[in-house]
Amino acid sequence: MEEREDQIIELADDEVETRIARAMATQRSTADTEPDRSYRIYILLPALFLLVTLFGGLRFSAADGSFIFMKPELICLVFTALTMVLFARSGSIEIDGWLRENRTILKNAASVAVLLALSAATVQLYNSLLPEQGLMFWVVGFCFFWTIWNALFAEFDARKLFKNLAAIFGLAFVVKYLVLTNLTAAPAGSWWQRLFENPGKEAFTWLLDLPKYSSATGYLQFFTLILYVIGLLLTPSRVFHASPKPE
Repeated sequence: MEEREDQIIELADDEVETRIARAMATQRSTADTEPDRSYRIYILLPALFLLVTLFGGLRFSAADGSFIFMKPELICLVFTALTMVLFARSGSIEIDGWLRENRTILKNAASVAVLLALSAATVQLYNSLLPEQGLMFWVVGFCFFWTIWNALFAEFDARKLFKNLAAIFGLAFVVKYLVLTNLTAAPAGSWWQRLFENPGKEAFTWLLDLPKYSSATGYLQFFTLILYVIGLLLTPSRVFHASPKPE
């Protein structure tokens, strides 16, 4: 009996040592990857979102190709607030995983800066995808509002939310920069000349009150949309992970 008890105690000690070794190996692995993860979260992500913030408001004039910076409408801020709520509800962003009382002020401030950069980029993305004026501004804006409002009361996980947002953003881009752009009359020539040469486009431009931008605007905003999607893919749900404890 004593020999058997000694064997059991030895086996238990070996199991405990094995678990402790695994926990220590996990900690070392986490420590090895922590610098790369910090660079991605606190340097790469803000850089991507700041580029989206800058490019989202840029337009190129159809007349001379000059830069035009469009400020976001108030509705873009409302859409952004609702979208951030969706991120939190779906688990795409866990607030307690980004901000903790036991973390240093500097780390919490860095996390807040990343979330603010994401919010600013989201504002400018809506600014990029919403038509600037006229009837289509209200039509596309209502579609955004209806989709986001219904999503607030639906069961969402992070992957499903990402697919839905990518779909609605892609559709809005197609409507604005492919469909509506092709319906806009060129600004060259007099109004009578444009009406005589292409009455359909001139009628749509007048009825829908469509702004006239260079085709380079569409290329820039497509690049902006891609940057935003990449930023979302790289954004972790939480930056704080509890240290593994040996069982």
